[in-house]
Amino acid sequence: MKSIATLIEQNNKRLLNTRNNILATLAYFDMWDYPLTYGEIFLFLENKYGQHDFTEALDHLIANKLVFHFDRFYSLKNDYMIAVKRNKGNKKAAELINKAKEVGAFLIRFPYVRGIGISGSLSKNCADDNSDIDFFIITERNRLWIARTFMHMFKKLTFLVGKQHNHCMNYYIDEARLQIVEKNIYTAIEVATIIPLEGDITFESFYGANTWMHDFLPNKCMRLATARPLKKAWFKSLIERLFNNRLGNWLDNTLMQITSGRWNKKTEMKKLNMRGAVMSMAASKHFAKPAPENFQLKLIERYRIKVSNLLQQFEEQVAQ
Repeated sequence: MKSIATLIEQNNKRLLNTRNNILATLAYFDMWDYPLTYGEIFLFLENKYGQHDFTEALDHLIANKLVFHFDRFYSLKNDYMIAVKRNKGNKKAAELINKAKEVGAFLIRFPYVRGIGISGSLSKNCADDNSDIDFFIITERNRLWIARTFMHMFKKLTFLVGKQHNHCMNYYIDEARLQIVEKNIYTAIEVATIIPLEGDITFESFYGANTWMHDFLPNKCMRLATARPLKKAWFKSLIERLFNNRLGNWLDNTLMQITSGRWNKKTEMKKLNMRGAVMSMAASKHFAKPAPENFQLKLIERYRIKVSNLLQQFEEQVAQ
């Protein structure tokens, strides 16, 4: 039977780990000045904890002014305006999500598209007047590049009417490789926060292939219920029948080579996108996505340093 001293030591260690997890969770979203609700903090913790331990740890951090509570939000910054900004951003996000549903219902009609979801900041209920609508797209196996080419031919037309920000189709995978290759806190949060719009069965398979996400976010559940089932469309079926053969195989491979070659040249020439970042794309037969080394890896390193400094500050305060 454990002694009282041992039980107290174990309890203190558990609470310390819980407080560290809370700080790390808030630190991630703090990089975007985005405070979290009580429930959101709990969902994005990297470990499972009981409700009592979680509440006690959070209250301790607030009492020691390491975490600040404004309305229903919690933040590392002692600034009430961060809550005002989030409320405003949530309202704008609700408007854009409704627009994204309309756009998604249109994009799913393109040949070989099997799933459409909202990704990026909008999937986290965050937006402002300059926000884009980012889409995560799943295609038929071995037909990603045909699907992507059709969709980006359409996107070029959206520039003529100034609607390109509503059609940011920057992340594609196909049904042959549904598992996300990079496995880290960034990709785990991105996978967990995708809002599926179209293709319920497709997204069920996608989440089944990415259960590794629970290693980083054991409390987070998926949003399968938000995806609508696929509907048959005569034009889509006709185009797919035309390319379900050797010609389609050749065309998909050729489009991949042409597109990746163009993007490689843009990267070599250090062309900048509208946000001032060097344009780059990671491409293979089964995916087309932003190159991880240009944003993802830099963000993870920034997050690691932020958490390290924050936990050091916490340890110093506890030791006093």
